[in-house]
Amino acid sequence: MSSLKSFLNHPYSFWAFLSLPAIPMIAGLASGNPETVDAILYPSGEFAARFMIVSLMITPLMMLFIGWRGPRWLMKRRRYIGVAAFLYAALHTVLYLIDEGAIALTVREISKFYIWTGWLAFLIFVPLAVTSSDAWVRRLGKKWKPLQRFVYGAAVLTLLHWAATRDWGGLVPAMVNYAPLAMLVAYRFWYNFERRRQRAAA
Repeated sequence: MSSLKSFLNHPYSFWAFLSLPAIPMIAGLASGNPETVDAILYPSGEFAARFMIVSLMITPLMMLFIGWRGPRWLMKRRRYIGVAAFLYAALHTVLYLIDEGAIALTVREISKFYIWTGWLAFLIFVPLAVTSSDAWVRRLGKKWKPLQRFVYGAAVLTLLHWAATRDWGGLVPAMVNYAPLAMLVAYRFWYNFERRRQRAAA
């Protein structure tokens, strides 16, 4: 039992779990089928968004389920989940550049709503991923947390990017995936408001 617990708690085991969605994607690319790029373009972006959503849900889950070990277990691995979200976003971006070719960098293409929101979200992701290591946490000190809060901006942009794809055909799946996060964020605001109100009344 202890060996199983050690295996499940090992960082490599968690990374293996985070890598599972990428296995069929990489296998598809290795097959050399030119249609594979287009087939996995959207799933790679969707998993990037989902992992980001999970990472943002952890703190309000800890507030909602006080004393439950699940959210605390995830909290210790939140940076892994955030980096995984970035890596899937990077894969999504590379696949998009391969699929579109030179057109991807033209003004006409970048000016499209669902394109520039995606690029801006990815550009926000980059410094967040780069500064996710313990060394950067120590180097930035108190500045690290304010920097990481930019992920909320990336989350909103990702929602808009996802919803606007395929002529707004992504609206329903985007809203379905973001709905749990929206409810938990609303709970977090209410929870913090109630705590401040109780302290003021004391």
